Amino acid sequence: MTYSAVFKEHLAHPHNAGELPGATVVVEETNPVCGDRLRLYLLVEDDQIETAKYLAYGCPPTLVCGSVLTDLVRGKKIQEALAITKDVLIAAAGGLPGRKHHSAALALETLRSALTQLGTSTEEKSLNLT
Repeated sequence: MTYSAVFKEHLAHPHNAGELPGATVVVEETNPVCGDRLRLYLLVEDDQIETAKYLAYGCPPTLVCGSVLTDLVRGKKIQEALAITKDVLIAAAGGLPGRKHHSAALALETLRSALTQLGTSTEEKSLNLT
């Protein structure tokens, strides 16, 4: 699979990369198989994600999924962010080869951990990681 123009743009010019001083929550998750890591910073006010930033360590799809995820969640209510599926994230990234879908799963798992840490229940609106 050749990566799309959207993927290449996020890889060359990542959106929202870096730390976020004053973040409401900061979480980091690691893929136990490949070792990729994603740290997510969220600034949440009144049940809305005002700002999102990330740091990623790993393969290019993990970097791109961090960039795309932060674009998708900025300005969203928490319940709207919980509705983001792996398929939505992969489509927004311009597609990923099947062997790289773990990058989208890692990004969504990191988001779920961040929202859980905020005290948000993910039981009713669980993320689709499969």
